[in-house]
Amino acid sequence: MNKKLEDLITEYVKSYKALKHTETDWREPIIGFADAGDQLFSKLKEIIGPNHALPADIVPNAKSVIVFFLPFSKEIVKSNIGGEESSREWDIACIETNNLINDLSRYLYEAITEMGFNASLLPSTYNYDEEKLISDWSHRSVAYISGIGKFGIHNMLITKRGCCGRLGSVITDLELTPTPRSEEEYCLYKVNGTCQKCLEKCVNLAFDQQDGEVFFDRKKCNEQIYEKIVPEYSIGLGDACGKCMCGMPCSFIIPRGIKD
Repeated sequence: MNKKLEDLITEYVKSYKALKHTETDWREPIIGFADAGDQLFSKLKEIIGPNHALPADIVPNAKSVIVFFLPFSKEIVKSNIGGEESSREWDIACIETNNLINDLSRYLYEAITEMGFNASLLPSTYNYDEEKLISDWSHRSVAYISGIGKFGIHNMLITKRGCCGRLGSVITDLELTPTPRSEEEYCLYKVNGTCQKCLEKCVNLAFDQQDGEVFFDRKKCNEQIYEKIVPEYSIGLGDACGKCMCGMPCSFIIPRGIKD
């Protein structure tokens, strides 16, 4: 069943540009599966906040969580390397990828319910708290649990196709085989204390380093995205940044050539 779902996701993403006439191109998605009973889900209530949902809070008797990472094309990423504000191509990619996440989630929901199982319909951002600047369901953290990536010091998830893209997830009571989590770190700084290019690239100084530990100021990051220049496009607002992800060793791959 895992392979069937992987094929459904991969083919849907591959056909989406022609289906919806998007400007955005995506590379092949990364797909992972988590056991809904994994103890790490409970830990998210401590790490993120007590309101962070458990899979069973959204889908009763949840058995599995399907996670997909949708990596942007290299051209989109390269367009966003320079300057203080995000590029038009990056803005459009973020908007169109949010739409893709929502459409893909519905596609999977329909496929799974047709099999006789239940599934969630989670949007690209779920119950976002504008004061605490956190969501009640972190696709990024769930992606870590599903084994498809590891966090870098820039707070982004690094996958085998890098960190430049967006994440979505679907909860279901269909039992699937979990993806193993690697013991290795993917961020060069976490491996050997080198790189730190993402910290240097942040245009709003959202990172601070003290005694070898990196601190992330969520408010400064949020300010850059939502409170500075926010262009309006016909398809939505360009409330994005991504500077700490673009032009990095981890933009397109896992640094150091770690294999699957």
